[in-house]
Amino acid sequence: MTAPELQSYLHGHIPLSAAMQVSVDAVSADGVTLRAPLAPNINHRDTVFGGSASAVAILAAWSLLHARMRTEGIAARLVIQSNTMDYALPILGEFTARSALEQPDQWPRFTRMLARMGRARTRVAAVLESNGQVVGRLTGEFVALIVEPRVD
Repeated sequence: MTAPELQSYLHGHIPLSAAMQVSVDAVSADGVTLRAPLAPNINHRDTVFGGSASAVAILAAWSLLHARMRTEGIAARLVIQSNTMDYALPILGEFTARSALEQPDQWPRFTRMLARMGRARTRVAAVLESNGQVVGRLTGEFVALIVEPRVD
């Protein structure tokens, strides 16, 4: 999956990403980097709203799993189950969220579990940066579910 393909998918299927003007800088099997400007994500203190920072970090983490599963031909629903977000500094302008698997060596176990049980969990980390500084960190646990088509 290319950066333009992922950006088109996000804007088309997760409208909040378009409203926040999220753009995709990079996509690889090892990570996804998203970028967002200050203006649509601003709060009353002229910094990035914490909810926007968290949303972009979650989007980066989710996007890594989505892109990787799609590349490997894995069809499953992907949802966040839980997350923690730490804010280190106020975000004064444009910022990025760079995601990575917390334990990349566990990916084969994740895909085997999904194929065998129809459900699997994995953890993804995202680092927020602005003006060359780390401004926040997210850790999220995501669940992939094989969902059988409904027969009505």
